[in-house]
Amino acid sequence: MSLRALALLATLAAAPAAAAQDWPPAPAPGAIRVATFNTSLSRGGAGLAWKAIAEARDQARAVAAILRAVRPDVLLVQELDHDPEGRALDALAGLLAQPGEDGTPGIDYPHRFSAPPNTGVPSGLDLDGDGEARGPDDAQGWGRFAGQYGMAVLSRLPLDRGAARTFRRLRWAAMPGALLPAEVYPPEAPARLRLSSKSHWDLPVVLTDGRRLHLLASHPTPPVFDGPADRNGRRNHDEVRFWVDYLSGEGWMVDDAGRAGALGPEASAVVLGDLNADPEDGDGRRAAIHALLDHPRLTDPRPRSPGAAAAARAQGGANARHLGDPALDTADWRDERGPGNLRVDFVLPTRDLEVTGAGVFWPAPDDPRAAWVAGGRRPASSDHRLVWVDLR
Repeated sequence: MSLRALALLATLAAAPAAAAQDWPPAPAPGAIRVATFNTSLSRGGAGLAWKAIAEARDQARAVAAILRAVRPDVLLVQELDHDPEGRALDALAGLLAQPGEDGTPGIDYPHRFSAPPNTGVPSGLDLDGDGEARGPDDAQGWGRFAGQYGMAVLSRLPLDRGAARTFRRLRWAAMPGALLPAEVYPPEAPARLRLSSKSHWDLPVVLTDGRRLHLLASHPTPPVFDGPADRNGRRNHDEVRFWVDYLSGEGWMVDDAGRAGALGPEASAVVLGDLNADPEDGDGRRAAIHALLDHPRLTDPRPRSPGAAAAARAQGGANARHLGDPALDTADWRDERGPGNLRVDFVLPTRDLEVTGAGVFWPAPDDPRAAWVAGGRRPASSDHRLVWVDLR
């Protein structure tokens, strides 16, 4: 066993001392905990994520330890490679069902949902202008293979799969006022390039009283890694803006089953995911994330953590120049050259739902469980932090 694995095992075993702090607290009576977590479990080849989880390697064990500590009832996972057989998702569910090294009980998720993303799907277009229509830069969403950086939902509550809507094939140009930079793409791009870098989902959860809670899930592209045309920045903006229109009753969107229209005006919903858009800092276009956070149907619980502000102070660099409240940060990124730590992961419920609690799993530096998220360029779990909101 490596020294790093031994250190992780030691921190897992030490966690009961931290658990005495009663953080995170259990949900209030009658509330359900909804969470999003970019787990960074993707790998560079098909099947490698499943192998890493099935073998319970260090990172997968740290991810599982965090999830057992927070114990969400409904969980959106990002950066879990999608495979048609669902092996990676089943392996993760199996790992979570096992007790932790610290004696924390396992957590069962009998209801699961996954669908193919756009990552690694060939577009047939030379999108990067290198003279060839192949490779990750020319895919519908950046990926070395089909399914990389996928999404999935794990739930203790039933999922209404028959009513689920996916918008993976929706064309970017179908959005009124789309920011698609047609001038830098081949002429065929507006007719073929999709909006979602992964996908957009409307997945209803069946509550105990029979009502539906719509999970509005997505993982937009980062607004970086491009040139002066700001292709990724434009796409990130429009992927976020999709939810603004969907909540506003705009009828232009058509799902993969051919059904047109937006979310009904009386529906209860939660927008959640790694949106790769900070409302105050970073390189993204902020109009769409501001419109989403200010949407009249939504509440922003502004989840906080004990560790984020302390991390920003200790790490310095770009963090010292940020305008946003560092206690709200959900991602730990490069400090000196930027972008620093940002708030990019969100759980935003509609106003008809009562928020009874919210938080970000970023433990204080003196909490033994801080080792589950720490580690610099190679964190124990992920460069993102789990975000949860308790709803009643």
